[in-house]
Amino acid sequence: MPVESGSSSSASAARHPKQKRKAHSLSIRRTNSTEERPPGMHRDMLEGQDSKLPLSLRNNLLDLFGQIEREFENLYIENLELRREIDSLNERLTGDGQILEGGDPNKGALKAKASHSTSQLSQKLKTTYKASTSKIVSSFKATTGSRAICQLLKEYVGHRDGIWDLGITRTQPVVLGTASADHSALLWSIETGKCVLRYAGHAGSVNSIKFHPTEQMALTASGDQTAHIWRYMVQLPAPPPQPDASCDDDPDLSDREDGDLDGEGPGEVPTIRVATATLKSHQGVVIAADWLVGGRQVVTASWDRAANLYEVETSELVHTLTGHDQELTHCCTHPSQRLVVTSSRDTTFRLWDFRDPSIHSVNVFQGHTDTVTSAVFTVGDNVVSGSDDRTVKVWDLKNMRSPIATIRTDSAVNRLSVSTNQRIIALPHDNRQVRLFDMNGVRLARLPRSNRMVLTCFPSCHRCY
Repeated sequence: MPVESGSSSSASAARHPKQKRKAHSLSIRRTNSTEERPPGMHRDMLEGQDSKLPLSLRNNLLDLFGQIEREFENLYIENLELRREIDSLNERLTGDGQILEGGDPNKGALKAKASHSTSQLSQKLKTTYKASTSKIVSSFKATTGSRAICQLLKEYVGHRDGIWDLGITRTQPVVLGTASADHSALLWSIETGKCVLRYAGHAGSVNSIKFHPTEQMALTASGDQTAHIWRYMVQLPAPPPQPDASCDDDPDLSDREDGDLDGEGPGEVPTIRVATATLKSHQGVVIAADWLVGGRQVVTASWDRAANLYEVETSELVHTLTGHDQELTHCCTHPSQRLVVTSSRDTTFRLWDFRDPSIHSVNVFQGHTDTVTSAVFTVGDNVVSGSDDRTVKVWDLKNMRSPIATIRTDSAVNRLSVSTNQRIIALPHDNRQVRLFDMNGVRLARLPRSNRMVLTCFPSCHRCY
């Protein structure tokens, strides 16, 4: 905070190099206000109150609030000075208009027109400055009342290592799928939280999982340099009966180990070990894979800096999409068109168009300054990209020259997700937080923080292999 304050003051001085006299008057005003209010008075009053915060943390908070108060005091004084100058300018222009009455009509008309334009400009400056000041002040106001409140509904415990990806089936029965660094993918009953099937066909970390749009098939990408397509059949367990509120002898789920599948041993869960089709043309970790619209083709993204397009029926390689300068981090397909977006550590994401079977085009977008961890399509004509540069940007497919919304965060953004029905963006961060935003960049909620990391991956990490 002190560094930001210093940079803010120097930037203000750079913007107003001719305001030494004003800066002098501001220092006099601050000195007077300091004399009227003895330093440390608020600190002594607050320190006399009871608080459960540690003393060092409390002192740090008091220093930060003091710096914020001084910044707003400077802003307020500058606002007053600007208003005085605008009022003086308006009075001077009004006086000139009165003196010119009765003079040359043409000169008077020109002078009146110039005076009117200048008055409009001054009014616009006043309105803009007032709006910017109000925006700064409103950013510090509490907005928790307008945000949604999230709470934990169900926990799915069974993996023995980090979870890289999850997905929901698009066909009945609706199940949850998770991909993990423990070399397995699990399917879960959403209502009961029980594991109903395990896929153990990969020899490396399972980095992503996507379900076929119309059939009971899953697509998984792995650190063993392959992507697998496998069929599944699950029978969901009956929902458990509602617990009796008067019964206090319910088992404590907190004592359950991570390796237990909701009380069932691993041998009791149906396991698939052989893939229906194996896609193997990459020379590096396959970090993501997705189905194209219709489900007849799939696309894979790899750390070998290429994305591959395959035919599902024959497992043949159709196209190799090259152009990224560094490892790919994600790929995603459009829900209704033959479009693919790939993201990379080279700070770009690329849009590939396969709507014309005879030719495919590519567009490169350089809207970030660090690794683009993921870029996904929405149900509408938007692309949402997240990056290690701590920003998330929303783009319009019809005009990709500049983002229509930018979300700035305090931590790197991992593999994001966008809900299909409510158009809500979920942002998992390196600081173990998950925040929810709408498509305009307005923050909606923050999921309760857990004591477990929200995982991300990079080429020097060996957990994706």
